[in-house]
Amino acid sequence: MKDDCCDVSEGEHGWDCRYRRILWVILLINVAMFITEIVSGLYSGSQSLLADALDFFGDAANYGISLYVLNKSITMRAKASLIKGSTMGLFGIWIIGSTLYKAFVIGLPKAEVMGMIGLMALIANVVCAALLYKYRKGDSNRESVWICSRNDAIGNIAVMLAAAGVFITGTKWPDLLVAAIIAGLALNGSCRIIRSALAELKTHR
Repeated sequence: MKDDCCDVSEGEHGWDCRYRRILWVILLINVAMFITEIVSGLYSGSQSLLADALDFFGDAANYGISLYVLNKSITMRAKASLIKGSTMGLFGIWIIGSTLYKAFVIGLPKAEVMGMIGLMALIANVVCAALLYKYRKGDSNRESVWICSRNDAIGNIAVMLAAAGVFITGTKWPDLLVAAIIAGLALNGSCRIIRSALAELKTHR
């Protein structure tokens, strides 16, 4: 018997039922990792972990928006992408400001906590990216979801490198450098998503 929910003809891009289930799984993963990293970041004093925690929070909100607009019109999805792109941009700006502030605050983050949580977050994001890989092409909304997961995996590798740098150098600078890199990824992804969304809105005006 044919499963109407996962009929490839459903929605403008098809496979919406499977994609919706994947988004729910990834949403739950991101919420769990946000809680884990915010607690670990505060405990360890790591700016890069806190930056990554806020990234998980932003992604969870973005996936929630994606679920809401999944079967909406292309115009509605493009407007949702504008919101997500703007959120990512604001996140990047906040991290840059927070990192500059931390540069003048004395304190050395706990490298061992950074490394352990960074590895856990990397595994979580690799799983998310793998689930989304098939759906990386399409409208700006789907592209934005893929970009979020891809950026997160890159950011987690950077957090682990920062942990090694803090351990080797005995300074906070590797941690702050990685926080700045995560901010740069957020700003780059923001610009790409906003450009795609504006192009879609112009085409379907």
